[in-house]
Amino acid sequence: MLALALAAAVPAMAQKAPAPASAAASAPAAAAPSSPAKKALVAKILQIQQPAIENMARQLAEQPAVMLMQQAAMALQRLPADKREAMAKSLQADAKKYADEATPIVRDRAVKLAPSTIGALLEQRFSEDELKQLITMLESPVNRKFQSMNGDLQRALGEKLVAETKPLVEPKVKALEQSVRKRFEAAAPAAPASTPK
Repeated sequence: MLALALAAAVPAMAQKAPAPASAAASAPAAAAPSSPAKKALVAKILQIQQPAIENMARQLAEQPAVMLMQQAAMALQRLPADKREAMAKSLQADAKKYADEATPIVRDRAVKLAPSTIGALLEQRFSEDELKQLITMLESPVNRKFQSMNGDLQRALGEKLVAETKPLVEPKVKALEQSVRKRFEAAAPAAPASTPK
């Protein structure tokens, strides 16, 4: 949500802001410290947005495990059928252990970095009045209702998208898998011929 608010506000601000006369003339304005009131407004926005920051951090932390599990799923198909389920369960346990260990580290660091990154951008690009408006928007019941629907909205779109594109994409995935397999087979050294005894 914060990214949407920033993305929507930046073009509007660019249209309103006059071009600086020179880089030197604009430097003092950029270096001016924010007022305590502005810092408090930014802190409130970061507090409101903390769940979104934590969610982004969780997704970032889990991304390597998700990618490895996708690769492992393909490799599992090459195992004998009787060993697949046990291997899949052990891989899932490893991925869960990784996520349980990595997610808190990344989440806590994201929350700690937010004031110096997101907060700094908000202080630079928003006036106190705009920050107040942003807080009002973020705290509005309509916005909260909309945000609470994000999971449902993504799920509804995702289910329909997968259902409609699977028949179109699945053959392409299989063709890609075959192409990759053929390239690896062609690059693999030939098995040595057995010598007759």
